Amino acid sequence: MGSAEDARCVYKDPNAAIEDRVNDLLSRMTLQEKVGQMTQIERRVATPSVLSGLSIGSILSAGGSGPFGVIGSESSKQALSSDWADMVDGFQKAALESRLGIPLIYGIDAVHGNNSIYGATIFPHNIGLGATRDAELVRRTGVATALEVRASGIPYTFAPCVAVLKDPRWGRSYESYSEDTDIVRKMTPIVAGLQGQPPQGHPKGYPFVAGRNNVIACAKHFVGDGGTERGVNEGNTITSYEDLERIHMAPYLDCISQGVCTVMASYSSWNGRRLHSDYFLLTEVLKDKLGFKGFVISDWEGLDRLSQPHGSNYRQSISLAVNAGIDMIMVPFRHEQFAEDLTALAESGEVPMSRIDDAVQRILRVKFVSGLFEHPFSDRSLLQIVGCKSHRELAREAVRKSLVLLKNGKDPMKPFLPLDKNAKKILVAGSHADDLGYQCGGWTATWHGGSGRITIGTTILDAIKEAVGGNTEVIYEQNPSPSTLASHDYTFAIVAVGEGPYAETLGDNAELAIPFNGTDVIKSVAERIPTLVLVVSGRPLVIEPHILEKIDALVAAWLPGSEGTGITDVVFGDYDFEGQLPISWFRTVEQVPMDHKANSYDPLFPLGFGLKCKKEG
Repeated sequence: MGSAEDARCVYKDPNAAIEDRVNDLLSRMTLQEKVGQMTQIERRVATPSVLSGLSIGSILSAGGSGPFGVIGSESSKQALSSDWADMVDGFQKAALESRLGIPLIYGIDAVHGNNSIYGATIFPHNIGLGATRDAELVRRTGVATALEVRASGIPYTFAPCVAVLKDPRWGRSYESYSEDTDIVRKMTPIVAGLQGQPPQGHPKGYPFVAGRNNVIACAKHFVGDGGTERGVNEGNTITSYEDLERIHMAPYLDCISQGVCTVMASYSSWNGRRLHSDYFLLTEVLKDKLGFKGFVISDWEGLDRLSQPHGSNYRQSISLAVNAGIDMIMVPFRHEQFAEDLTALAESGEVPMSRIDDAVQRILRVKFVSGLFEHPFSDRSLLQIVGCKSHRELAREAVRKSLVLLKNGKDPMKPFLPLDKNAKKILVAGSHADDLGYQCGGWTATWHGGSGRITIGTTILDAIKEAVGGNTEVIYEQNPSPSTLASHDYTFAIVAVGEGPYAETLGDNAELAIPFNGTDVIKSVAERIPTLVLVVSGRPLVIEPHILEKIDALVAAWLPGSEGTGITDVVFGDYDFEGQLPISWFRTVEQVPMDHKANSYDPLFPLGFGLKCKKEG
């Protein structure tokens, strides 16, 4: 467009009011361009012709999908933040070549740091942050995460998850801050960390992003995802509207009051009604009653799940979801079919043009609010802060504050912790003592996570070796042999056991036993050596009574992320324990789901439990 034309383009004027810019741009758009803006595709199908020709609104990376392919495939290699910035800028350049030059939003699951990118700082998963009860700490993790996400050229994260966890059998338990609504609400300042703090008087429900060092956040999964029957992922939450509002919806009020830009609909159902097609909850409640002015996004192939078999009756599924109030659709691959079907639905009037325009207005509003029209490309000056010392120190602090001391000494009068850094000889054992991938959990490097040195960080074993004195001998065997255990000169043992990494339905678990023969390893060591057990997991696991009796100390370490030194900071006494259980620790799995307000409540350790370990003197 020439300069005279540009002068008449209100949407290109950074000084114009955002709503004027939105309405001016909307008035210039064809139906095809509107449908394009409502479409989010996976980066593997994002060709320049698709981006510019269809005016695609958004791209995402699935877990593990990056500049060099999908991690784990033969063609993939480790991609650094600079590689990501190159890729995202390339997509953005193609998008800006469309007729109206509308920038796209690139989204990623940065749910505990920018966890898909090699070398990024990996924070504890939400369940561990919930144990800290420290809202300001959580806000600071949001600030750091936003900077590292922005360094990779990405302006949008699908976080935070504000689910209220009612059953630990759920495979997404670690993505929740707590079983208690008030604790989850207390953690919502992560939104202000990610997006920036709205000024006083900011209009209620209106999206907000402070600047180029902030990202668009996404409160998810609306609503009731943590309350499904038997903890089944994508299952059915059976409850009254009053309880849905009081227990599961309350954290969204806090997110909306902080200007959260987007809300993701849940795969789950409420009393048998799929959230992705629930007009009452998405439109009448979220948009009208709560006043949310950002956009509602579907989950991955969320529309495909509205029909059985999966993906059938696609046009009807689109009609149900868009009419219910979904604004942006995470397609992510069938974009041509989606565009054809939504266009036909709009032309026939089955999806009213007023609904299309409302969806596009919301999407454009977020794009203007976030400054994408003025600054569509990455800021390379941020690259130096990825995985920087101050961010790793913050993650280390988060680990320290998340640890929950559950037992300290067989005799309460004789505490076992803190451990002596100058002990003569220490045995370190267990599946999780020297495995960075297990320590980080799911949503790290890939969707479901992995094992081994999947990123840059410090394992528990690394941290122990770093913490102890120069004369201390550290013996490490994952599964100690009888001859190793026969030695009588160990001062103490540290055994780290827990869950392997998982995500979503892959993590649904009806038994919640310690895997990898963890119980047997604990037993074999604790029968011979005074033992500290670290449970590295996304939720409570079964601790059998005879095991609890045998061990000297027990710590819930959750999924601490890349900074294992946070654990040794506390167990060796440089800092005291501060963590409190964010979820009830059951005795047997038959007790779940547990209600901490019920008269029959009889956990092994109650919600809020956490011992201190004060040093003498």
